[in-house]
Amino acid sequence: MDHHQNLPAAVDTEALLALADSHHARPARPLGTRDTAGHLVKVYAIQAPGRTVSEQDAEAALRIAGAHLELGRLRGTLGLAVLIVHAGGDGDYLLVHTWIEGDMSDLAIFAGPKGKPDALRPGRAGLTPCVWEAAVLAHERDAFSRQVLDGTGPLTERLAAWSTDTLEGDVR
Repeated sequence: MDHHQNLPAAVDTEALLALADSHHARPARPLGTRDTAGHLVKVYAIQAPGRTVSEQDAEAALRIAGAHLELGRLRGTLGLAVLIVHAGGDGDYLLVHTWIEGDMSDLAIFAGPKGKPDALRPGRAGLTPCVWEAAVLAHERDAFSRQVLDGTGPLTERLAAWSTDTLEGDVR
């Protein structure tokens, strides 16, 4: 069966197959929950092959996230955020995901050259998480719903459960 005949013309089969051939798992690891700009921020590192996220990288990311989160109340923040520090294959990325009012979230993506945190700038309009970042955010959506929204008991206990409900290991 020739699958090319069954696909819409807009499907770039060669590009999709090349992407699939080069796809690989990347390690994701939690770096703890920090108090930053009045928010509880759960921090993650994702690393492309040959790249690492150091404590210094995480601290630089927290400074950038803090500047962004300072305006959180204007966007309806509830005070909980997830920070992803991604040492990517083609550059560095920083995602600041914040839960806001009305069961919604706010996302800021910063991008820049490898190993130059001072050069990270807001990503272009329309930029969304890559497959590895989306895997972490999917876990975080479930953890937020499970531990905070559907949780029982005092809010301090729910937030403690949310803080420790992390994703670790290879993400695809």
